Amino acid sequence: MAYRISTKCIHAEGKSPVCDRSGAVSFPIYQSATFAHPALGESTGYDYSRLQNPTREQVEIIVAGLEGGKDAVAFSSGMAAIGAVMELFLPGDGLIVDEDLYGGSVRLFSAISAKNGIEIIPVNLAKENPEQYLTKNTKGIFFETPTNPMMNVIDIQSITTVAKAHGLLTIVDNTFLSPYLQNPIALGADLVIHSGTKYLGGHNDTLAGFVVASTEELGEKIRYISKTVGACLSPMDSWLILRGIKTLALRMEKAQENALKLARWLEERPEVLRVIYPGLPGHPGHEIMKKQSRGFGAMLTFEVADRKLVEQILHKTRLILFAESLGGVETLITYPITQTHAEVPAERLAANGINDRVLRLSVGIEDSLDLLADLEQAFEEA
Repeated sequence: MAYRISTKCIHAEGKSPVCDRSGAVSFPIYQSATFAHPALGESTGYDYSRLQNPTREQVEIIVAGLEGGKDAVAFSSGMAAIGAVMELFLPGDGLIVDEDLYGGSVRLFSAISAKNGIEIIPVNLAKENPEQYLTKNTKGIFFETPTNPMMNVIDIQSITTVAKAHGLLTIVDNTFLSPYLQNPIALGADLVIHSGTKYLGGHNDTLAGFVVASTEELGEKIRYISKTVGACLSPMDSWLILRGIKTLALRMEKAQENALKLARWLEERPEVLRVIYPGLPGHPGHEIMKKQSRGFGAMLTFEVADRKLVEQILHKTRLILFAESLGGVETLITYPITQTHAEVPAERLAANGINDRVLRLSVGIEDSLDLLADLEQAFEEA
């Protein structure tokens, strides 16, 4: 039976590892580094937890099913997942990347990938066709949608069409929407990346990353890199992500409902110059998201008119926490220029519209009236 996505968050469609006969409803934590063999030439299917562990295998099955992939490989963080994907490329290869990316990705590409001989070509993929930037060395295209933090929307299918015509890999970071709201593989992507720390875990209590492969061949390559480099997800963290995914559907629905209410409220504030949320009809990517996603997510960015108001808001919010990260049940407010994007070059920040008056909200699942009241008191002068 093919389950709907909210059911897939809880059940693995009968594909769970056959390694537990207890009937436990909560999948067990196999806190073991190694596994004994019955005899020479015989195996239980598990050897050493860096290669595979039953708890990690279960969360990989769930995530692959949610994304419609052939395989998923779990890593110790989202950056470990992106780092593993970059090992697919060789010195001299070129990679087109979107201009507006999480600062950690920008740092990886500029400090590590460039050092390893990979040419990184930033392009505004929400506005430009990557075809004009291709060279004989280009091997892939990497982007987020919506982007972090400026919420640009990229037409996934249009990018994958170009990529397939030229034999390139399409890599999509799907962290902001989660597999509940968007499935890039169905739109032609080859690899999908998640910071499982965010919506998949959902409770700000663990770090995790995933690479979902559209083919078994790509899955085998990523799995080989994982076991070689060793940045695998631990059994306990695998279980925490399993537990988080069970409520993914409920959390995403409530969080995006709250996000739309906050976005509309912010639009009415005279102190706010712009509100960037794809769920607002005026967002340039609104219609694209209606076509390629099942919702608009719970991330929004806004710019205020005065830098002093930024300090006031960050000081005065009480329910809304001033912290990095996103995707948890708690609403968080982030100041990209000193936090998530602190190491992005100033000229790139300026080109992307990220200045010292821009704030990012990861909207949680609290009562929306309480969130609005907290924002209102934070906007009021002392």
